[in-house]
Amino acid sequence: MKIVVCAKQVPDTTEVKLDPKTNTLIRDGVPSIINPDDKAGIEAALQLKEKCPGSTVTVISMGPPQAEAVLRQAASMGADELYLVTDRAFGGADTLATSYTLVNAIRTLEAFDVILCGQESIDSNTAQVGPEMAGMLGIPDVSHAIGNLSINGNVITVKRQMNDGAEVVEMKTPCLITTGKELNKPRYPSIKGLLAKDTAEIHRITSADIEADPARLGIKGSPTQVRKVRPVKPLKKENLKISGKTAEESAAILA
Repeated sequence: MKIVVCAKQVPDTTEVKLDPKTNTLIRDGVPSIINPDDKAGIEAALQLKEKCPGSTVTVISMGPPQAEAVLRQAASMGADELYLVTDRAFGGADTLATSYTLVNAIRTLEAFDVILCGQESIDSNTAQVGPEMAGMLGIPDVSHAIGNLSINGNVITVKRQMNDGAEVVEMKTPCLITTGKELNKPRYPSIKGLLAKDTAEIHRITSADIEADPARLGIKGSPTQVRKVRPVKPLKKENLKISGKTAEESAAILA
């Protein structure tokens, strides 16, 4: 079985910086971490690989050169193949342009059985990329997987979170699943993995390697435009003591 995982490098949430001209996140030189939901996807892929001998796990990340750190972390956990989708032409992409780029990058690889993506990223929280990719590829998808992930032949079984509970569903491969961090507890890298991660081969995919419409890439291909960004000021808690009033007067003041 061929398993592909999309993993994103996200800025440390305490160190977010914005480009004042484009209102997009500045990622170069900013402390970053692997997106937690994507890390759950990597762990899920490795567990499926262990259940299906002969399977391979390919991790693909779209971002600037520094996003290699995400791929090396995936290698330390046990990923087999690593791909970095990087090009200035991809810069400033919204969810639609990101999905389009990732889909075309995945099409350059061997045929896949399962794609795993994090449910959402902590820097944008849209939860749109996974379902958009499935739509573009014309394959079934399940969002917010939280448990019971197993495979029998070409049928995947998974438990997903719903607004008012959870349900267990089945679907045939090829398919796409978005993972929530509740799905599992990602493993710690082995000593062997830590020693090998720095020498692991990382393949690069640029705009020249994919068959894509340039007008649909990066900020040019992003219909979502941020008009204004402002920091959220924390609310100040104030204590109010009411004394010397009747119950009716106190209620009016509180209201």
